[in-house]
Amino acid sequence: MKLSTKGRYGLKAMFELSLHSDKGPVPLNFIAKKQNISEQYLEQLFSTLRKKGLVKSVRGSQGGYLLAKEPKDISVGDILISLEGPVSLSECVIDEDVCVNSDKCVTKVVWEKVKKGIEEVINSINLQDMINDYNKNKLEHDLTNLF
Repeated sequence: MKLSTKGRYGLKAMFELSLHSDKGPVPLNFIAKKQNISEQYLEQLFSTLRKKGLVKSVRGSQGGYLLAKEPKDISVGDILISLEGPVSLSECVIDEDVCVNSDKCVTKVVWEKVKKGIEEVINSINLQDMINDYNKNKLEHDLTNLF
């Protein structure tokens, strides 16, 4: 399974937004520069994220985007599923009509278990967890460089 740039860049952008969530609206050009992502591409991603209720937009000269919820209330799964669609390694897990053998397929059980495992992981990590990990790693790096 491989995520597209939608999921990868969307998660990076939402992480960047969450780092600055207490400072007011964050302009897309700031996120684009910090994460090295095209601003035009971010506009497309944030349009989807806004429609899914994960971000809010603020117009005007001091405008930008805000998280629609607290970082602890937005999971990696919320972001990835909003941008990529349902998690699945095989279409038969999402749509049983895709395969005539769906009801007796021996590998379908494997794909369902993999899907469940991935969903458990991505839904167990939220933006606040990512911020905490980032701050911990940054602190460790800063302490290492002192000596």
